[in-house]
Amino acid sequence: MAKRRRFTPEFKAELVLEVLSSATSQAEVCRRHNLNENQLSQWKRQLLENAPMLFESTDKQSSDDEKRIAHLEQLVGRMAVALDIEKNY
Repeated sequence: MAKRRRFTPEFKAELVLEVLSSATSQAEVCRRHNLNENQLSQWKRQLLENAPMLFESTDKQSSDDEKRIAHLEQLVGRMAVALDIEKNY
């Protein structure tokens, strides 16, 4: 039984970007790498569907980071007040 080939995400992205940039036709890329055109079409669809998420995750992550920093700053402030109180007694 033949082994299935595995492709890295980088390789998939490289081929899809080559096709999307119109540098080479999809048929030519498939011939050169011995791929089925349906496979490359699936990779292209996946890239186009997931592209907006690349930008969402950055915005969401920075928002989550800001919330966590604000929470930690509040905790530090409370601890500083508690420490001052302990020093005075």
